[in-house]
Amino acid sequence: MSDTIGILGGGQLGKMLYLAGANLALDMHLMDSMSDGPAAKICKQYHIGDFMDYDQVMKFGRDMNVVTIEIEKINVDALKDLESEGVKIYPQPHLIAMIQDKGLQKKFYEHNKLASSRFKNYKTIEDFKIDLSKGEWTLPVVQKIRKGGYDGRGVNILKTDSDFNTAFQADFLIEEKVAIDKEIAVITCSDPSGNIIAYDPVEMVFDPVNNILKYQIEPADINAEQVTAAKDLAVSLSKKLGIVGLLAIEMFLDQDGEILINEVAPRPHNSGHHTIEASQCSQYENHLRAISGLALGDPATMTPSILINLLGEEGHVGPVVYEGLNEILSISGVHVHIYGKAETKPNRKMGHITITDSNIDRLKEKYETVVKTIKAVTKS
Repeated sequence: MSDTIGILGGGQLGKMLYLAGANLALDMHLMDSMSDGPAAKICKQYHIGDFMDYDQVMKFGRDMNVVTIEIEKINVDALKDLESEGVKIYPQPHLIAMIQDKGLQKKFYEHNKLASSRFKNYKTIEDFKIDLSKGEWTLPVVQKIRKGGYDGRGVNILKTDSDFNTAFQADFLIEEKVAIDKEIAVITCSDPSGNIIAYDPVEMVFDPVNNILKYQIEPADINAEQVTAAKDLAVSLSKKLGIVGLLAIEMFLDQDGEILINEVAPRPHNSGHHTIEASQCSQYENHLRAISGLALGDPATMTPSILINLLGEEGHVGPVVYEGLNEILSISGVHVHIYGKAETKPNRKMGHITITDSNIDRLKEKYETVVKTIKAVTKS
């Protein structure tokens, strides 16, 4: 527990990592270019710096025993060089580099015979049109940029030829459009000795317009065999990667009952926010345990939960006000996490709310009340 831990990123995930580590008295330093980011308000050892800048990452990392991330968009070359100098980097830099590129992700699944949708990488939309004309593909298909996509950005559904006008023009992949029954996610956590734990699957419901998580529920509405299959697939992927720390695996359950890997994130993830209140040991604490050489915590679910992303309301840009906050705080089992961002804008993640209750019907009733009541808006 004497390691000095450096965290690249000071957003809400960095804030929640810091809060979890404080309970274990871990020596944590964070770096982000945001001087007023969510973690800056609580972290005494907060460094202003650009985690995409090679020299700044090197300077920050050389003072640490362990470096980890809360975002994949990071200078991997610096992490590789820090690793060569003896700094422990978790997740490992070569895995971050691979996961940054969705095309390489898919090749990894294919090479390791891990279930995922059919895909092909392309340089230009004209190359895809040639394959389309040959009958290799049938519209609709999913187009994803290989690098830089985040929270639903960087994804297109190509339904007709007219969609080519707004398609990404270079370095993308095409995926077969899966007939989705449900979208689920499993989070694993692995330590350097190869021990792995897996959280129970959550079921995710996305906004069809913005393609951002609307809410999630745990337990997922899937049968026991599907729960086991999803967790086994997640653990198998984690083992094949050899990753240290968290891995969030988003999956599709298709209409034939098959579970397919969609994509992964090697860091704390939105689909694991609920573990703070609903699990024996949260994703944040388990990640810090893993990279610090501490025993992994029990991931078992203690109570059913629904998680809501608190998003900025449409038509509101500026200093944030939380309408209905006092009303929802009076409801038993409602756990509010406000990230501390000063300004709101449409669909910006301003916080999240985890609702817990042993009774699923009551849980859903509370959800309906909360989602109608709380709003992130600007002053009128």
